[in-house]
Amino acid sequence: MEGLRGARVSGLRELKKERTRRTLSETAIELFLEKGFDAVSVAEIAAAAEVSKPTLFRYFPTKEDLVLYRFSDHEEEAAEVVAGRPAGTSPLDALQAYFLDGLERRDPVTGLCDVAVVLAFQRLVFGTPALVARLYGYIGRTESALGEALAGASGGDPLRARLAGGQIAAVLRILAEENVRRIAAGESADAVYGDAVEATKAAFRTLREGLPYG
Repeated sequence: MEGLRGARVSGLRELKKERTRRTLSETAIELFLEKGFDAVSVAEIAAAAEVSKPTLFRYFPTKEDLVLYRFSDHEEEAAEVVAGRPAGTSPLDALQAYFLDGLERRDPVTGLCDVAVVLAFQRLVFGTPALVARLYGYIGRTESALGEALAGASGGDPLRARLAGGQIAAVLRILAEENVRRIAAGESADAVYGDAVEATKAAFRTLREGLPYG
C-alpha cells in the first residue's frame, strides 16, 4: 500500500508540473503573439504567469523553449506510428496512413490548418530566426527516434535505418511546409486538401522505390 501511495503522489506531482509547463508556455505565446518574440522579456512572462524567474527557468531554460514546447509532444509521433503499426503493415504504409489521417483532421502538424490562432503561431515560429534555429533540434530528434524505430522494425543496419528516418522525416516536413505556404498565400485548407492528399501519395510512392520499408 505504501508503494502504491507513493506512486500516486509521484504521478500527481508530475501532472502538476505538466500543467505548470503548459500554463507558462501558453502565457508566453500569448505575449509573443501580441508584442513579438524579441519585445517580451523573461521577467515579463514570469510576472504574467505569477511565478518567479528562477521557477520559470526550472521549467524552460530559454525563451525559445517556451514556444517550441508545443512541438515536444510530436517529436516521437512518427516513431510511435512505426512501432505500433498493425501486424502485416509496412512502416511506410503506416506513416502514409498517419499523415493522410492528419490531413483529413486538419491537424496543424500536417500544415493543413487554416484556424486563425494556428496561422498566427506558425507566423511567430517561422518569422523568428531564433525559433527556426532551435526548431532544427526538434527535427533532429524526430529523425533519430524514427531511425531507431525503423531499425527495430527491420532488424537491419542502424545507420541505414537512421538515413531512412532522415529521408522520411524530410518528406513529412516538406509536405507540411507546402501546405503552410499555400494557406499563408490565402488558400483555404479545404481548397488545398485534394492536392495535399495526392502529393502525399506521390511522395510515399517515391520513398517506396528507394527504401526497404515499404
